[in-house]
Amino acid sequence: MTENEPEALVAFIGRQRAEHNVPHRMSCRLLGVSEAWFCKWRRRFAEPTEREVRRVRLEERIRYFFRASGETYGSPRITLDLWEEGWQVSVNSVAEIMAELGLQGRKPPRRRKSLTRQGKRKAAPDLVRRRFDAVAPDLLWYGDMTEIETGEGKIYLATVIDAFSRRCLGYAMGEHHDAALVGALLKMAAVTRGGSLDGTIFHSDRGAECTSEAYDKFCDRLGVVQSMGRVGSALDNAAAESFNSLIKVEYIHRRQFATRTEARLKIATWITGFCNPRRRHSAAGGLPPEEFERIIAEARERHGQKDQTV
Repeated sequence: MTENEPEALVAFIGRQRAEHNVPHRMSCRLLGVSEAWFCKWRRRFAEPTEREVRRVRLEERIRYFFRASGETYGSPRITLDLWEEGWQVSVNSVAEIMAELGLQGRKPPRRRKSLTRQGKRKAAPDLVRRRFDAVAPDLLWYGDMTEIETGEGKIYLATVIDAFSRRCLGYAMGEHHDAALVGALLKMAAVTRGGSLDGTIFHSDRGAECTSEAYDKFCDRLGVVQSMGRVGSALDNAAAESFNSLIKVEYIHRRQFATRTEARLKIATWITGFCNPRRRHSAAGGLPPEEFERIIAEARERHGQKDQTV
């Protein structure tokens, strides 16, 4: 046997010790190979340890969850996915593995040009005061509009979010950012919630489309209470700005839309197929918005039934 037959040679040296109690060092010297050579090849042919097997499986699951998120999740959200599967692993460990695998979550957002233009009509008061939280669904909604480039020109996306779960209840896209677009947006959100919006606060900026007479009448018909931040103050509608940043960084800026129709279809699919039912949100306890709403609703229903039986 020679070094050209490493597997057989390593097995032979191993048997000499196991069967005849011959030290590895002596067998290596008699066969003309170094002990370091033997140790290197023995490790190569050895069965992987449980720790090594676990590491390989963990890397596979991290890659899977990273791809499933559209290559946007960082270590905190991927760790939540792993915990849900039963893995016992820390956020720091996941971060280290992702760095070794070259997996990086979403990058910082690009700066965007503001679309807000003060309307001529008097604006509604700011009822939110930068407090974008709610203890139940449909108490507070917020929304904004953003610009998207396509091969056919610009398209505008308007969205409305429930502050309770961060669920996108409605969206509308069009070639013009006007009151009709915002009206379509609120109509879709109303349908999502079953049509009853009496007393729901909708917070927006003071753009011309939100201070128009048409928009004012539309809100009155739905029972929506208007709230508006100041012109030029992004913090007054920071939660809506945050959603615009999220959808652009995690989806829109990663693609090129040849047509406005393509943009409409793909953005709508991302919102309804990933953002609401699957994307984990820190403000929803690390759960997807739709799942968060379902869990809370079931818990409150059980609590109500319990109170009735007492």
